Amino acid sequence: MDNRELHILLVDDDEVDVLTVRRAFQRNRLTNPIHVANNGLEALDKLRDGSLGPRRLVLLDINMPKMNGIEFLRVLRADPALQTTAVVVLTTSNEERDKIDAFKLNVAGYLLKPVTFGNFIDLMATLNKYWTLVEMP
Repeated sequence: MDNRELHILLVDDDEVDVLTVRRAFQRNRLTNPIHVANNGLEALDKLRDGSLGPRRLVLLDINMPKMNGIEFLRVLRADPALQTTAVVVLTTSNEERDKIDAFKLNVAGYLLKPVTFGNFIDLMATLNKYWTLVEMP
């Protein structure tokens, strides 16, 4: 495993959205490994088991079963071993309360999932530029 490689943990219970993210990565020729968790509990397990490597970015949906995105963020930020993990919310939730709660929990960004695939491709290209420029702990 390359320790400089940025691993992406996509936390989303919608199989179509997961497939769309994977396709947008392929279309943009992004080679970052994508790991998928269907809810916040699975995501915490993956982050804690060490399989993602030291450099990782979480793409987080808000509306999920078992543990939603905001609940996940609360647990993540309370865990000393995980609290510095970079998280970008990628969701259909345009609720002001979700945005406020997410930013209070130190997300790196809050993005609405685009309706069209073309816009999804553009969004993933922009995210790629972001994570290649940002210095992460």
